[in-house]
Amino acid sequence: MKKEFDIFLTAIMFFTRIPCPNWVDHSKEILNKSTRYFALVGIIVGAFGGAVYMGATYLFDQNLAILLSMLSTIWITGAFHEDGFADMLDGFGGGWTKEKILTIMKDSRLGTYGTVGLIFLLATKFLGLQNIQGIQFVYLLIAGHSVSRFFATVLIYKMPYVRDDGSGKEKPSADNMQLKSLLLNCLFGLLPLLLFQEVWVFVLLIPCAITTYLMGRFFHKWIGGHTGDCAGATQQIVEIVFYLSMIVFWKVLCLWVY
Repeated sequence: MKKEFDIFLTAIMFFTRIPCPNWVDHSKEILNKSTRYFALVGIIVGAFGGAVYMGATYLFDQNLAILLSMLSTIWITGAFHEDGFADMLDGFGGGWTKEKILTIMKDSRLGTYGTVGLIFLLATKFLGLQNIQGIQFVYLLIAGHSVSRFFATVLIYKMPYVRDDGSGKEKPSADNMQLKSLLLNCLFGLLPLLLFQEVWVFVLLIPCAITTYLMGRFFHKWIGGHTGDCAGATQQIVEIVFYLSMIVFWKVLCLWVY
């Protein structure tokens, strides 16, 4: 039990800025195992962002509350996944061979593709979340962060890790992820959907699964697998797909009911 708790704290330590005890292990083995709690970390991050949103609505208007909520989730994760998304865009946008793509993704500098991509990513997230208010916003944020992280682990589980030379940035590769780790992510990833108390919300997993599949095919075509940046990019894109799909379904249901 203590070892499992250590793995969970390692996930907290690596995927967030939440302080952890000094004795928490961060060896490569524990780091890779920590991805089994990736979706649970998503619940924590989403809840933090939701709490900031609810508090901000008492002081500011809807738009500023959403902006502060987004900033809070970026801060608590250290822009970990946004960084992966930007690196992925720079790599695949500027490289035409596997070696070149991987080399560019290792570069810590932000390029044109990553800059433009981040602007549109954050703008799309902000404009999409404007359609949701109140407690539903909190539920949506928690579910979006957990579901997207679950699908990122699906990508990790299904595809080989292609950077094994030790030259990449220190990110958990999660190569050889076990099925029980994937199932644990599935449990934590889908659990927040129960907050909506509607069976139809599980339909939203379909566009998320399709997005993950298409991204996996793209990564496999160009580099033959995934990297940590690819997983981070998948998390970011699936999160937005989840939000937009929820908005579309709500509007369709409202039209059908009324």
